[in-house]
Amino acid sequence: MARKTSKNHIEPRKTPAQARSAETVAAILEAAARILEDKGFRGYNTNDVAARAGVSIGSLYQYFPNKDAITKALLRRETEPLSAAFEQVGDAPSLVEGLQRFVRAAVAHQLRRPVLARLLDFEEARLPLQAENGALGEVGAKALGRLLSRHGAGRGAAARTASHDMFAIVKGMIDAAGERGETDAQALEARVTAAMSGYLQQMKIIDL
Repeated sequence: MARKTSKNHIEPRKTPAQARSAETVAAILEAAARILEDKGFRGYNTNDVAARAGVSIGSLYQYFPNKDAITKALLRRETEPLSAAFEQVGDAPSLVEGLQRFVRAAVAHQLRRPVLARLLDFEEARLPLQAENGALGEVGAKALGRLLSRHGAGRGAAARTASHDMFAIVKGMIDAAGERGETDAQALEARVTAAMSGYLQQMKIIDL
């Protein structure tokens, strides 16, 4: 039977308040990222993370109760820039450019550190991160909704449904490409953008 991880069990013990503490946490997270990239899950434990980070295991446990808490913080570190990039999409000067920006940001996130991204995808599904995952999805869908509205592609419930569908298309295609180990960013961007454009045309939301 798979082990269940409670939501409270993966919260950090404390938030760094000083620069030195922030540097320690940053070192722990980067050490965790590098271990996952180098060894995968088999070599991923708190002792190895502490050693790679150059901190004592006691220092690590001051901030994180276990490796799942480290993973959650690492996921947050990796997704925050993507969320910020999504929020800028609604201001694009054209619908086509907005879609391209959205897809480019999502593909860049997946391929910047592809091994890490794939492993974190697995952890997203395992850990109780519904709120975090939902938040990123909402940011992405709202950005797409603003983009559609700004460029005359409808408003209201239909536009909201379309924006969520489009986010699902982007996430599904890029996650699947990551699982296959794809590395050609331009080819992937072209396919995902074409899928979004085809959806908009097929649903008669706009004629691109």
